Amino acid sequence: MMRLLDLGVEPYDVILDLQRRLVRSRRREGGVGDVLILLEHEPTITLGRKARDEHVLIPWEELRAKGFQVHRVERGGGVTYHGPGQLVGYPILDLTGFRRDVGWYVRSLEEVLIRTLADFGLDAKSRTGDMTGVWIGNAKVAAIGARIRDWVSYHGFALNVDPDMDHFGLIVPCGLRDTEVTSMAEELRRPVAVTEVRPILARRFSEVFETTLERVSWEQVNRHLRCLA
Repeated sequence: MMRLLDLGVEPYDVILDLQRRLVRSRRREGGVGDVLILLEHEPTITLGRKARDEHVLIPWEELRAKGFQVHRVERGGGVTYHGPGQLVGYPILDLTGFRRDVGWYVRSLEEVLIRTLADFGLDAKSRTGDMTGVWIGNAKVAAIGARIRDWVSYHGFALNVDPDMDHFGLIVPCGLRDTEVTSMAEELRRPVAVTEVRPILARRFSEVFETTLERVSWEQVNRHLRCLA
């Protein structure tokens, strides 16, 4: 059994701090346990371990003046955009209880996303090799950037439901200059609300990882973490 923390639109830095606290608690006796966080972010650009500064196409100071957060983080991958209309998932999982295999974990996240998109009639696929994420034709619809510490996962995936696609023009997504980016709304040619997608993705996550999800509140998680401090 896992906890599901289903949030709204949250600042990236607040949730990054929450993830790190959850990872620290996960291996402790009496810790919170496995948690899946689902949410949207305020406009943010993150740089993973493979990111190059030149893949952010305008100065960081200018981005911050426009209301973006910019963060260099410990996840894998390159530069990624987050913003409203994008469903982000952060599984905080002790893989000892699943399978100690990073490749299996990443492919399982891709499978969750592929099944979710199929429920909307979209034919999505993963790619072989180092090309993590999920694609519809030649366009990327979901990015994956995970971090594993002591076999506990954090960071995760971002599914483009109906974000402001112009914001992807501020970066070189994942460092791939010729990569097209798409969204569910563009592919379906209609607006799609994140609230439409959340319950379906949660169900598919539960199915792929063969677990059940129990909803918890932000207050319950924070209370538990304070007790462990």
